[in-house]
Amino acid sequence: MIRFEDLKLKKQLKNAVADLGLENQTPIQQESYSTILGGGDFVGIAQTGTGKTIAYLLPILQDLKFSDQLNPRVLVLVPTRELVIQIVKEIEKLTPYMSVRALGVYGGSNNINPQKKSVTEGQDIIVGTPRRLYDLVLSNVLRLKSIKKLVIDEVDIMMDFGYKTQLKNIFENLPTKRQNILFSATMTTYVDELIDDFLVNPEKKTISISGTPLETITQESYAVPNFYTKTNLLNHLLEDKEEFSKVLIFVATKVNADRLFEILDFQSELSIIHSRKEQNYRTKSIEKFEDGTSRILIATDVISRGIDLDKVSTVISFDTPFYPENYIHRIGRTGRAGENGKALLFYTEKETSLKNSIETLMNSTIPLNKLPEEVAVSSQLTPEEKNKPIDPDELYAEKLVVKVGDSFHEKSAKNSREKVDKKSYNESVKERYKKPVRRGDKIQNMKKKRKKK
Repeated sequence: MIRFEDLKLKKQLKNAVADLGLENQTPIQQESYSTILGGGDFVGIAQTGTGKTIAYLLPILQDLKFSDQLNPRVLVLVPTRELVIQIVKEIEKLTPYMSVRALGVYGGSNNINPQKKSVTEGQDIIVGTPRRLYDLVLSNVLRLKSIKKLVIDEVDIMMDFGYKTQLKNIFENLPTKRQNILFSATMTTYVDELIDDFLVNPEKKTISISGTPLETITQESYAVPNFYTKTNLLNHLLEDKEEFSKVLIFVATKVNADRLFEILDFQSELSIIHSRKEQNYRTKSIEKFEDGTSRILIATDVISRGIDLDKVSTVISFDTPFYPENYIHRIGRTGRAGENGKALLFYTEKETSLKNSIETLMNSTIPLNKLPEEVAVSSQLTPEEKNKPIDPDELYAEKLVVKVGDSFHEKSAKNSREKVDKKSYNESVKERYKKPVRRGDKIQNMKKKRKKK
């Protein structure tokens, strides 16, 4: 095991690492440091919670020399706003003794003008989501021709979020001669295509397969009939505040997240985050969870990747994820930095096949617990449980997807009406009054009648 103090880091960076209390490198950090520092293209495949952010930031900062040029030299692309904010914070933690300018750019609020102003003031590192970054490029505020290093973090989930087009457009504005660094938790077809099209003989390191959870995580499951019984079970478990001291609860949809937030006990200890919430609200929810104001955070899969939440005691999958890899990313929020963590999975009869897919991916069985006698089994069903089949895009993509064919949901009364072709105002008036609309039309009609005679 290689210690950080054994690396030949410049003094300013070494002091920052010491201040952070970092001692031993993780496997992905060991494998990536030399290659990235040497300027070669690198692809790292490692599960969530293995220190990928430090793995690429440390060698980049080690190689980054002081400059007062306005255009950035390092570009980091990530899929979510929360991840942008987190990476900028990590850069700030590593550079208190260095003169490095870093800026995070993301959408979701009316903040593009302040971001434009900050870009024009000059930056060394830009961290951003693809859409907002491309907006800044199109507005001619951000110029990418000085980029020497490109980092794409969480490549696979970027594809889930529909960023493929934005990435290609950004690549067209980047200089051909640059270093490319890709990190992903899973290998997908698009990741392979990206490697073939844009990387030059990259060094590829797979630290662990995507279905391998951290060894420090204890897993358990409960077979539960429906949403409201799951809520009763959750209320029962969360009464033990010592064992469930910091709990992250993942639900499948924004609707379920809001519903659970409204009916769950412990209201004073609850926070919630999903893509419909404003950015300030999302940021405050995470801050309250981090500083202990909130013991429980309800979230959709928007934060199952990359967000660094410290000392999470338990991750609860209230809904079983449709994609088994998402389960691995969810539970990766606990058991971090060598600490022990716990993961609970709630599943209904309809979700049994999804649980089986997770166990197949992990090549292990999640132990099943009996439903405690104190937990009341509810017969009440949500509207979705009554008549809505599982829709993976609505559940997990957190994006607008247009479906071809039958709808996955029950149509509202308004939308269930038959479509009637709208008639123009003139046509409707003619039908109603059986005469021309305007006087001029009457004159023209009289002329036509005379000609016929």
